[in-house]
Order: sequence, then structure tokens, then C-alpha cells
Amino acid sequence: MPNYLKLIVSLALPQVAGGLGAFFTITAIQSWYSTLNKPSWNPPNWLFGPTWTLLYILMGIACYLIWKSDYPQKKALLKLYFIQLILNALWSPAFFGMQSPIFGLLVIGPLWVAIVFCIIQFKKFSPLASGLMVPYLLWVTFATALNTAILVLN
Repeated sequence: MPNYLKLIVSLALPQVAGGLGAFFTITAIQSWYSTLNKPSWNPPNWLFGPTWTLLYILMGIACYLIWKSDYPQKKALLKLYFIQLILNALWSPAFFGMQSPIFGLLVIGPLWVAIVFCIIQFKKFSPLASGLMVPYLLWVTFATALNTAILVLN
């Protein structure tokens, strides 16, 4: 596959995962989520969409850097990437779709671990790809704290 197609696919896949999340999030934000007690440091709802869009772009570039490479472990790295992407796609259905902060935590914990593994493994072959995943880890760390706070407060 030509590199330009790899780039397009790499950028599109996280956006598809985000679109799945948005499907579960949009109606829940206006109904169930608005009724929850949230911590004072909960960001405004409008911030999540642009933040995730940017993070998905960074993740896509990281994926592309691994995919286009000649690294012998490229397939293993991409499998690890797709594991975290699947977990990412499952969080919104768990939290918003099932209206369950508990199920959200059951997904976001393994997601956080998978992202850490991606960062560590990517760094061996592409420090840039690894670094592009760091903002994502920071946001998911924040999201984990927020998910936990919502669980405790409700």
C-alpha cells in the first residue's frame, strides 16, 4: 500500500473510533450526564470534541510512522496500537451508552495501560511516534480521574 494511503487510513481510523464514541455521547450529555454530580474541575462539555479530535490526529500520525516503517516488530506494534484503539472506542459505550461510571472505569484502566505500553514500545523504534502518544496518555489520565470522581460523587 502506498504511504499516502497508509497516512489516510492511519488518520481516519482514530476518527472512526471517535465517531463511535460521539454516537453514544451526544444524547447522553444532554440527558443522563447533565444530571450527574461532577467535580469543580470538570471541563465544559464543548472542550471534549476539539481535544479528542486533536488527540486522534496525533494518534493517527503515530500509527502512520510505525506502519510506514521497516521495523521488524511493526506488526506487533500495530497490534498494540489497535488494542488501545479498540479500548478507546469501547469507553464511550461503557460510560455514556450504559450510563455507567463503573463500566467506564473497567475500560479506561486497561486503556491507560495499553497507551503506556504503546509509548514504551514505540519509543524503541520511533521516539516521535512515542512522543505523539504522550498528550493522549495525559488526557486519558485526566479522564480516568474525572471518571473516578463522577463515580464517587454519584
